[in-house]
Amino acid sequence: DVIIALDFPTGVEAVEFIDQFKGRKPFVKIGMELYFAEGPDIVRALKGRGHRLFLDLKLHDIPNTVKRTMTVLSKLDVDMVNIHAAGTSAMMSAALEGLTRPDGSRPLLIAVTQLTSTGPEALKDELLIDVPMEETVLAYAKNAAWSGLDGVVCSPLEAAKVKERCGTGFLTVTPGVRFDGGDAGDQKRVMTPAMARAGSDYIVM
Repeated sequence: DVIIALDFPTGVEAVEFIDQFKGRKPFVKIGMELYFAEGPDIVRALKGRGHRLFLDLKLHDIPNTVKRTMTVLSKLDVDMVNIHAAGTSAMMSAALEGLTRPDGSRPLLIAVTQLTSTGPEALKDELLIDVPMEETVLAYAKNAAWSGLDGVVCSPLEAAKVKERCGTGFLTVTPGVRFDGGDAGDQKRVMTPAMARAGSDYIVM
């Protein structure tokens, strides 16, 4: 599936853009910019229009704080939320516990492995991780799977290997997808949509 990123500073712009899609309601992503500008009202507005929704806030804090925050987010009726795998297994398990409603239902929970804007040089020189990018991503993905999460956010370069390591049912959500010859922006690890389809369950565009 394709997830449409609503990278807009206001709810008015986001709604005007998404209302151009006629017929099938696309799966949409609300990131930090839009959520911090509009709050939970934009989530309710888009859910009211019939969209599936990925709330992309990338939580990363001590386990109890993340757990309590996830309990709040679970009441918004979103379809997918995420955290940073770097928060460790304790934080991921706490997030899962907080996100699970009293009736046992919950949104999908996925973990960011390494941001697609992070290249090998920054991984080594700034984050002080000497293991190659692919092995770092795979290790984070394995920790997420062990913690009970549904999948990870990774670059399309690593998606197929994540499937091999964690199983075909473990979801891969891949930003860093650009049309051939398009502007990569601040993304470092990118693929075209056709190339990304091999290992990605959800391609963020």
